[in-house]
Amino acid sequence: MEYSPPPLFKQGASARARVVFFAVLAIFLLVVDARLKSLTLVRQVLGTVLYPAQMLAVVPRDAVLHMSDYFVSITSLEKENASIKRQQTQNADTLQQTAQLLSENQHLRKLLDARERVPVKSVMAEIIYDARDPSTRKVIIDRGIKHGIALSQPVIDDKGVVGQVTRVFPLTAEVTLLTDKNQAIPVQIVRSGLRSVVFGRGQSSYLDMRLASNADVQNGDQLVTSGIDGVYPPGLAVGKVMQVENKTSNTFENILCVPAAGIDKNKQLLVLLVSTDNLPRPDTEDIRAKKEKLNRKVTRDSALPVADSKQMEVTHVNPLTPVPAPVSAPSSVTAPAPASPPSLPPPALATPKDAPK
Repeated sequence: MEYSPPPLFKQGASARARVVFFAVLAIFLLVVDARLKSLTLVRQVLGTVLYPAQMLAVVPRDAVLHMSDYFVSITSLEKENASIKRQQTQNADTLQQTAQLLSENQHLRKLLDARERVPVKSVMAEIIYDARDPSTRKVIIDRGIKHGIALSQPVIDDKGVVGQVTRVFPLTAEVTLLTDKNQAIPVQIVRSGLRSVVFGRGQSSYLDMRLASNADVQNGDQLVTSGIDGVYPPGLAVGKVMQVENKTSNTFENILCVPAAGIDKNKQLLVLLVSTDNLPRPDTEDIRAKKEKLNRKVTRDSALPVADSKQMEVTHVNPLTPVPAPVSAPSSVTAPAPASPPSLPPPALATPKDAPK
């Protein structure tokens, strides 16, 4: 079997001759381009003509690169989005804590100002938790006997009275709020000066006060501590009159008041270190009954001399004598005058009356 080359190689010059020719041509063009710079225009024309072919040739490569960049960018965006969400959550928590700290800082500054205004030593306390009994309004603070806290000491905030210490422990204390149903505080109306007592209403955030139906009280009147109980210093803000209920059938007016202090808002409080050792203890039932019996007896005995004196005045009055000298003579300092009969005025007065007749 004979092997015959393709028809392409059978025609023209041999392959070796063509290699030599093209090699010499390439060297010649290189020398001409390097020396004479005459092929620049030819190169630009060829580049312009071949540009579309070059772009078509790089399309698959660019497509692969763009696809990889697309998936890489999606992955990076998802990671970045997750990171931003975590950072946003942390920032939100920080912002909330910052807002709370700012509010607490402002409240503490106000408490310090109130501490300087009140002429009584005080201790800063913080509420730990509320009392477990839902029917009462009590809180537990983180100050106790070790810090100078005693029973019945008043508790205030930057706006007014909050409550009173009712139980004391070595490191903690129980504070009964002003709105508790068993809490009462003597107050005074700033505008009119009337004194009364304010009572709590339990779960309600308002206060009750009772005065006579003709008492001078108006909506908006400011209530302050009167100081007559010896516990609360006078002049502490207690509340403001919100509503006055006038009822013709009742002798007293039901007055609704709103507390001035933030009863359920603040976490830091100020305990006034008022000495309560010398306060009088409340009387027992027996002592109260004896005092009432003694008061009734004194009132009855004091009414008898008044009646006797009126009877004596009626007995000694003489309607026939025009001059009241005999009646006023016994009350004078010179006692011997009524005892001597010759010096009585009636005979001396009778002579000039009979003379004209």
